[in-house]
Order: sequence, then structure tokens, then C-alpha cells
Amino acid sequence: MEIIFKSLHSDAIPPISKEGKVIPSLRYGTRTVSFEIPPACSYETITYMQEQPCAGRDRSLHLIREALKAPIDSPGLRELAAGYSRAVILVSDGTRLCPTPLLLEPLLEELRSAGIQDDGIDIIVALGVHRKHTEEELRELVGEAVYQRIRVYNHSALPEDCVHVGTTSHGTPVEINRRVVEAPLRIATGNIEPHALVGVSGGVKALIPGVASQSCIEHNHGLSLQYRAAIGDPDNPIHRDLEEAHAFVPIHFLLNVIVDMDRHVLDAVAGNVHSAHRTGAALASARFLHPVRKRYDLVIVSPGGDPKDRQLYQAVKALRNAAAFTKPGGPILMAAELSEGLGNGMFQYWVETISDRPRMTAKLKQHFVLGAHKILHVDEVLNSHPVYLHSSLPRHMTELLGFHPADHLETVLKDLSKTSPLELAVMPFGSLTFPGQPRPQA
Repeated sequence: MEIIFKSLHSDAIPPISKEGKVIPSLRYGTRTVSFEIPPACSYETITYMQEQPCAGRDRSLHLIREALKAPIDSPGLRELAAGYSRAVILVSDGTRLCPTPLLLEPLLEELRSAGIQDDGIDIIVALGVHRKHTEEELRELVGEAVYQRIRVYNHSALPEDCVHVGTTSHGTPVEINRRVVEAPLRIATGNIEPHALVGVSGGVKALIPGVASQSCIEHNHGLSLQYRAAIGDPDNPIHRDLEEAHAFVPIHFLLNVIVDMDRHVLDAVAGNVHSAHRTGAALASARFLHPVRKRYDLVIVSPGGDPKDRQLYQAVKALRNAAAFTKPGGPILMAAELSEGLGNGMFQYWVETISDRPRMTAKLKQHFVLGAHKILHVDEVLNSHPVYLHSSLPRHMTELLGFHPADHLETVLKDLSKTSPLELAVMPFGSLTFPGQPRPQA
């Protein structure tokens, strides 16, 4: 699907120099916003490891096919699928960077070669509790050609649409989408990034939270009140809970990719869901973890544009990353379009109706509520930093969240640097630039 590799922005966003002025540009939805760095302020860029020139469609597809030819701790998919007549493929939703059409193309070829026909395949969008996709969005997500051939479903987290298959040692009720449970062959796709809650995305996350019930997801996420994961490392109790749940409804084959902000594939892994994912996690760690060598007086961050800044539910991840590079008490300026607002009804309900943030956080620490739990992430940042938000959110919503509206980034920046020159950092791809030390590869 060509659109995946047609960047909505320029491939690189270098600062513009105009009459001696430094004017960085940040991705904002499908556009960019620019602002002038005050002359007295020093300025550095913090970003993930990028490749120049970026790989295109052919290179991306080559890496995917090579991974399928050399599966890790697993037979090849064609061999694995032999003798089956039905299969289910789990795909990421539209808030992720995964180039799903590119992954589906060779997967469907393998299944067809094994004898599984198109009418024996279901594709399920692993939404978790994210909003369902429209028909147009489903077409774009999987590609028009695949949509015309294969059944594509939004996952439903309602209990009646899931099957209880067991309970983990942490008490997580393992309730999985009925179509997934009943499929004799289960294939998971996705992209791998560091993840604050479970250490790293991809792998078993396609199953939980991807196609799990709300109560299952809520219980697993609620373990974050007891445990904290090291960013980039899947070896933690919350991720182990996912792996234990996976034993009840195993994924038979995994295809994961590591991609940049334009969905170019940088690395690909396939095979056993545990072994392949561990290999991919180390590759992602090397690209996306950035050591915190110093902290700055002020950090200006963009999640990286669409789709990472569609919703605050996702964009808050960039805000937390920026906080790790900001001095205590230092302000953070975030440019995120937030065209879909907060992105979660429960999150919005709590922000709009409960009297103040301390009361919200106290209630959430006493009883974890999925969706509303993002308030804990916002509170974590606001306890140490004032946040100025440039977005399309209504002013009242920005203020109810505890942020300062920033109609013009440049004006706010000038005001904050009036009294003394500041050491600034700009994070143009905050959702893919995580604080931490890259893990050694196996």
C-alpha cells in the first residue's frame, strides 16, 4: 500500500536558519509547526537512532520476507500451517506505526501456499479498549486488496464476545476474543517499541490487551500499581503476566517489525512468540533508548505527528519521555494536535467531573480504572513540571487537565526565557525517544 511510505511531512525536520535565527519545525498532526529559538538560549536535539536515507517500501518488504525465511525457534509459517483450513491474524490498530499491509502480503502468500484459502482467514484488529475503526479506516489499515478478499473485524472487549480460558497466578482473568480462541492457527503481527507499562510492546501484547476483555486488560494494567517495568526490558511481572496468560491461548507464529516514524521497516523478526520477540526487543532498545546524560531547563516535544498525536491517551507517552530529560521544576512545551481529543471516554469523564487531580489520583491508587489511569501518568509529570500544551483541545479541557494552553509556542518560549537564557532541548519524535540505556543484543 503506497500511502504508508508517502510521508505526511519531510523526511527530516532540520532547523531553518533565517537571518541568524534558529527556527525548528515539529510534526503536528499531518502538518508542521515552527517556532524561533531565542538567540540567548542554547539548543540541542534529542531523538531516536535514525537511518539516512530511510528505507523505502522495497527495502521494508525485503526485511519482512527475510525474517519469514529465517524464523526464530519455529518452523516456517508455510510448514506450520500445513493441514489447517482456518487461521486468524491479529493486526495493530490505527494508533500504531505498524505498516500492516506490508506484513499481510507475505503472510497471506505463505498461508495460501500451505493450502489455507482466503475464506478460511479472519483478520482481527487488536483494539484492546481503543475505539473501533470505521469501514474506511479498516480498508486503509489492511489495504484495499486485502479488505476485498479477507474478513476484517474490530475486536470487542465486551464479556459476551470473549471466552474465559483461565486465570494467571496474579489473578488476571484470561478472557479472549471468541474468534481468536476458536481459531486452530493464530498469527500475531505488530511493531516493537519500548513501553512504560510492560517494558516493551509487540509480541504477546497482540493477545492481551489486543484481543482481550476489558476486565482482563484492567486487571493486568492494574498490576502497575504494584510493579514498575524498566523501559525497553520485557523481564518484569506485568509482562510475565501476559506471557502466562498466553499459555492458555497460544500464538502459533509471530511477525513483528521495528519501524521509524514514517513506518519504514528497520528490522523484522518472525517465529516463536517468546524468542522472536526477545530478539526484536533488543533491536528496538538499541534504536529507541536514549541515555539521559543531562537534564535541560526546558524541553519542547512533539509526539511525532499523526498517528502518535491523535489522542492525549497516546501522546502522554511523549510527555513522560520529555520529563525524563527536563530538570526538576523545568517547563515542558508539547505540540500535539489531538484531533481526537483525549481518546478515551473514561479518561475524559474523570477529568471533566471529579473535583481535582489529587482526588482522582487517590481514587485510582485505591482502585485501578482502565482509561482513567492515564490521569496517573499526567499527574506524574505535573508533580515535577509545568506543562504548556499547543493543541486543538478546547481551552477548558486543557486547563482541567492541569496544563497551560499555548496558542503560540514561540510566545510561550519567549516569556519563559525572559529572565535568563535557558538550555533547551527539542524532541521532535518524543513518542519514539525513550530515556534509558540500550540493552545488549543477544
